[in-house]
This record gives sequence, structure tokens and C-alpha cells, in this order.
Amino acid sequence: MREKPTRPNGASNGQAAPSSTKGDRLLKAHQIVLLFLVCLFASSAAAATSVVERIVAVVNDEIITSYELNSAFEPMEKRIEDTYKGPNKERLLQETRMDLLKRMIDKLLLEQEAKKTGIVVKDEEVMETIRDMARRQNVSLDALKEALAKEGTTLEAYRNEIREQMVRMRILRRDVRSKIAISEEEIGEYYLKHREVYEGKEAVHIKQILLPYSPNLDEEGKKKLREQAETIRQRIMAGEPFDLMAVTYSQGPAAAQGGDLGFIEKGLMLPEVDRVAFRLKQDEVSEIIESSLGLHLLKLVDKRGAGVKPIEAVRQEIVDRLEEQKLEVKYGDWIEGLRKRSHIEIRL
Repeated sequence: MREKPTRPNGASNGQAAPSSTKGDRLLKAHQIVLLFLVCLFASSAAAATSVVERIVAVVNDEIITSYELNSAFEPMEKRIEDTYKGPNKERLLQETRMDLLKRMIDKLLLEQEAKKTGIVVKDEEVMETIRDMARRQNVSLDALKEALAKEGTTLEAYRNEIREQMVRMRILRRDVRSKIAISEEEIGEYYLKHREVYEGKEAVHIKQILLPYSPNLDEEGKKKLREQAETIRQRIMAGEPFDLMAVTYSQGPAAAQGGDLGFIEKGLMLPEVDRVAFRLKQDEVSEIIESSLGLHLLKLVDKRGAGVKPIEAVRQEIVDRLEEQKLEVKYGDWIEGLRKRSHIEIRL
């Protein structure tokens, strides 16, 4: 007789044992796949994190990450990609990126030096400098923002750039200024060479109170603002100081300085303001002037006629310019010395 085939150990008359074994194998297979996916995801996430947070430079006890570098480089890269049509574009991109990293290192060195020496440039100082530059160019802050946007940057980035320049000049003046001498001969030579710069136009020294129009201001709002301007003018005419009214109510440039705008040449202000300013007599306060910006009150401090400014009138300005030129030359030596005294690693 042929022997009956034996069943696997533990099997009963049904098929439960083979099914259970097959289920175990499937369960184990699923677990292995799941574990593989988890490991793959974890390693991918770690790789992504390492890319974002990779250190590209060490500057003393601080670092610059690839994320910071790439964020700063992105608008430059876009500009090159959009405008550069020459050969070796990749090489140009690499060189530009490296130059940017070196500038970021120098900026960090300056910040560290400023902290070490207690040099601080306040936000209001930076904004006042920007307002002064805008005023001299006869543009509003909104117009400046638009111009910066066309250049692919922002007011915030521009403000940081101005702050960096101010910090640099203050550090240099502290460390280098004592070693710089400006001779009378240099002053005279600069004056003659740039004589056309000092051919001043007619100018007025004025103080201003500005009550600006807010966006979407309706007629009722304008009426209330004019009533406020009239009250301010009445108080000034009754003897209250113009400077105090400017500090209290003005929202224009130099409000904190009593609204003192200094000398402004003819044609650099809004036409409505310009016309009134040059008709005022010394110490006279204007009527309320309406412009696209809002309502203005002016006080004339001084007036000067057109013609070449005498050298004595611009002597300090020339000294400052010559000093800045020499400081810029010295800056190269100074920053190189600072680099040598610092611990710098580039890990690109």
C-alpha cells in the first residue's frame, strides 16, 4: 500500500496552518517595506536639512549657512540669468557667488568689531540718513521704494546696506582718522577741480510742519486735517515756538529736529512748496500750503543768492569728502588686517 502523505507539523484537517504561514510571510514583507520607506524618508529629510543648513563659512565664533548665502545670491543669479548673454555664464555665476560670500564675511567681521567696540547705529539714524538722501534727490520714500523694486531689492535691504556703511565709517574714523591729514593745498586743489559743484543756485533755509494725507482720505478727513493745520498756525502766530509745534505735530522729514530742513536749492522741492518758500521773508511763517503729500507750514530761517560759494563756506564739506576718500583707501588695508587677525574658514 502507498503511504498517505504526512501533514506539516501542527496542521489540522483544514488549511489553517499553511494560510497562517503565508500571512506571517506577508506581514513580515509589509514590515520590511514600511521600515525601508521610513529609513528612506528619514535619510531624505536629513539630506535636505543638511543642504539647507550646511555651513559655508566660519567667521570667528559665528557661521554663515548655505541658506543665507543662497537667499542673498538669488536676486543676483536671476539678474545674470535674465541679462547676461556672453560666454562662460556658469563661471560668472560661481565667481559672483564667491565674491558675495567674501562680502558677507567682511560684513560679519564689521558687525563683530562694532559689538566689541560698542559702536551702534540706531534705526532712526539710518532712516534719517535715507530721508536726507531722498530729499536731496527730490524724491519721496514711496518713489525710492519703487526705484529699489525695479533694481530687484527692497527698502529693508537698502536700509541694511546704509547701516553697514555707517558702521564702517564710524569704525574707520575711530581706528584710522587720527592717521589722516588733510592739507590746505589739497582743499584748494579740490575746490578748483570741482568748482562747478559749488556754483550754488538760490537757496532757502526752511523749517517745515507736514500733516500728510493718509491713503484713501476722504473730503471730511481733509477738512479735519486743515482745521488742525489752521489751529497749529494760529498757535505759532500767537507766539508758540515753530520748532515745538514741529516736534509735536509734524510727520515730515526732520520733525524731531524741529522740522529744520537746512538749505534747499530752488527747484528741489514740490512746485507748490517751492513757490511759497522763495517768497517768504526771514522768520516769516507761510499760510497753509496744500500739495499731493498733504498740508505744509513753512518758516524761513535764511536765504542766499545764486553764485559760486566761497571756499570758506564749503571748506568743511571738502574736508569731509577728502577724508572719506582717504578712509576708503585705508579701508582695504584695515579690513585685510582684520581678516588676518580673525579665524575664517570657507567651506564651499
